[in-house]
Amino acid sequence: MPHKSGFVNIIGNPNVGKSTLMNGLVGEKLSIITPKAQTTRHRILGIVSGDEYQVVFSDTPGIIKPAYRLQEDMMKTVSTAFTDADIILYLTDVKEIPDAQLPYVKKIQHCKVPVLLAVNKIDLVEQADIEKLLNGWREIVKAETVIPLSALHNFNVKELFNEILRLIPEGPEYYPKDTLTDRSERFFVSEIIREKILKNYKQEIPYSCQIEIESFREAADIDRIKAVIYVLRESQKGILIGHKGEALKKTGTQARIDMEKFLGKKVFLELQVKVSEDWRDSQKKLKSFGYE
Repeated sequence: MPHKSGFVNIIGNPNVGKSTLMNGLVGEKLSIITPKAQTTRHRILGIVSGDEYQVVFSDTPGIIKPAYRLQEDMMKTVSTAFTDADIILYLTDVKEIPDAQLPYVKKIQHCKVPVLLAVNKIDLVEQADIEKLLNGWREIVKAETVIPLSALHNFNVKELFNEILRLIPEGPEYYPKDTLTDRSERFFVSEIIREKILKNYKQEIPYSCQIEIESFREAADIDRIKAVIYVLRESQKGILIGHKGEALKKTGTQARIDMEKFLGKKVFLELQVKVSEDWRDSQKKLKSFGYE
């Protein structure tokens, strides 16, 4: 049987559950999950390899109207996802009304590669409403298949994966079979910290933060990690640290516990908060943080 291999790029608006679906398809937690929009900032690859196939999933940032340079770079990542895909997986949910004017829908209509459309969170509505939504999407998106699913409850995720296997082209592996992602341990450690900030703080604070791993010293029994959290203003620094440092201590403890699970060993984590007023609009700083 010929070997099949291809890139599947997951595209959709914020809060439709792209990261949850990505993690479910890959079988590992690669993308952070929170109820807040703009959780995903970078394009993250998740690689699933079998004896006769390799599927490279790409979780892109949610589609938004950019308000600053960081968001502009995030949307460039989404645009790039259309050019190097073997399959486009457009993810929507039961809250999003079928609309031909939604961002990127027109681009999907003229896509030259197969398009799969998945409607997420079907556990939240009645069957009759699901059918109405599916029919609405079929009218405006030229998709190979429209699949209802619940990524949170793993419903129809396997069926979606099987449909992907049917559509990916023949080809050799892009990565060694034991490769799970293109990202480093440093990247995932910084994402763990950012996830805790997203969960523990409200309003603009999470969107004003950028994590930099200043040092990562590995030993047989413990990893010693020093991370800097950059914010835009002194007032945000105060909120992040909290009274007598309690807020930052809570975030650090939660992050350390998850890091120990991820790395499989003890972690000593040191967090520091610094102000960088223009990091979201500075090309030089964005590049240093790994944005394109």
